[in-house]
Amino acid sequence: MSANWIPWRSEARIMGLIGLAHMTSHFFHLIIAPLFPWLRIEFGYSFTELGFLMTMFFIVSGIFQAAAGFVVDRFGAGITLLGGLLCLSLCALCLGLSNSYAWLIVGVCFGGLGNSVFHPVDFSLLNSRISVSRLGPAYSVHGLTGNIGWALAPVFLVGIATPFGWRAALLCAAVLPLVVIGMLLLNRDVIRNIKPDLDDRDPMPNKPVSTDLAFLRDPKIWWCFSFFALVSVAIGATQNFSSSIFSNVYALDTQAATMSIIIMMLTSAVGMVMGGWLVSRSPRLEQNITLALVMATASAVLVGVAIVPSQIALLLMGVMGFGIGLSGPSRDMLIRTVTPEGATGRVYGVVYSGLDVGLAIAPALFGGMLDRGYFAAVFYGVAACFCLSIVTARRATKIAAG
Repeated sequence: MSANWIPWRSEARIMGLIGLAHMTSHFFHLIIAPLFPWLRIEFGYSFTELGFLMTMFFIVSGIFQAAAGFVVDRFGAGITLLGGLLCLSLCALCLGLSNSYAWLIVGVCFGGLGNSVFHPVDFSLLNSRISVSRLGPAYSVHGLTGNIGWALAPVFLVGIATPFGWRAALLCAAVLPLVVIGMLLLNRDVIRNIKPDLDDRDPMPNKPVSTDLAFLRDPKIWWCFSFFALVSVAIGATQNFSSSIFSNVYALDTQAATMSIIIMMLTSAVGMVMGGWLVSRSPRLEQNITLALVMATASAVLVGVAIVPSQIALLLMGVMGFGIGLSGPSRDMLIRTVTPEGATGRVYGVVYSGLDVGLAIAPALFGGMLDRGYFAAVFYGVAACFCLSIVTARRATKIAAG
C-alpha cells in the first residue's frame, strides 16, 4: 500500500506506544539523581560517589546499546523492547531494597542494561512503520515523550520520597515499566518482530551496507556519535546537579531547586514540538541545530555567571531546555541521512551510545567539581560542550553532502 494511503490514526498509535516506552526509558535516566539528598543523609556519600552511580548506569547502557542494535536488526524489536522494560523494573526494585553501595551499583547496572535497547528498537520501528512525510512529527513525538519522562522523574520521585521516603519512591517506580509492558502486549502488532527497513513505505536514503560492520568505516557515523556524546555531557551535568547548584548558588530549598530540572525538561519538550515543525520546513539541518544550540549556550553562560536573580536563572534553564529540544528532530533526521539501508538498528545503536558515553562522563566529571565547591562553573562546562557539538554537527552534514 502506498504511504499516502496509510491512515494517520494507525501511525499515531505506533508513535504513541513507542513514545510511551521511550518516556519510561528517560524516566529511568533520573531514577536516582533526584534522590541524592536523601542518599547523602542516610549513607553519607559524596557527590562523586553518587555521580558514579549514574556513570555506571550509562557505561553499561553504552556498551550494550551498540550490541542491542545488532540484535534488533537480526531478530526484530518486540522481545528486545520487552526485555529492556523488565530490566528497568528490576533496577528500581534493587535500588529500593538496597542497603549498601554495592547493591546500588547492581541496581543501576540493571537500569543501564534495560536502557540500552530503546533507541535501536524505537528508530527501527519508526523508520520501518512511519511514512516518510510523517517522520518529522514522529521524531518530534519520540523526543517529546523522552523529555516528558525526564520531567516526570523528579516530580514523581521527590513527590513520593518527601512524605514516604526514598525507598517507597523507588519501589513505586518499579511498577511503571510493568504497566508499559502490559500496554505493549495488548497492542503487540506494533512491536511484532519484523525485519527492520524492509517496509517499502520508508526506504533509507543510503545504499545497503555490504557487511554487518561496514558502516563503522563511515566517518559520518563517528561525527554523529561525537555530537551525541558532547550534548549528553551537557544534559547529564544539568540533570544530575542543577538542583544542587541552584541550592548552593541561588539559595533555593530542595523542592524549589528541583524546579530547575523540571523547567528545563518541560521546555525541552516544547522545543521538540517546534523542532518537528522546523525540520519539515527547513532542510538545512546544520543551521537548525546551530540556531538551537547557540540559544542553549548563551543561557548556560548566564546561569553560570550567577548575576541574575534565581527566578531569572530558572527562566534561563527553560530557554536552555527549549534550545536542546529544538535541535532534537533535526538531529534525528541527520542520523537518518547517514544511515545505510538495512542497518538502522546498528547505526542508531552505535550513534546513540554516544548519548550514554556523555551521560556516563558527566556525573564523574562534574561531581568532582561540586565536591571542590565549583558549583556555578559547571555551567561553563555545559556551554563549552554545546559549542563543540555545533562543530561536530556541521562537520557531519558537510561530509554527508559530499
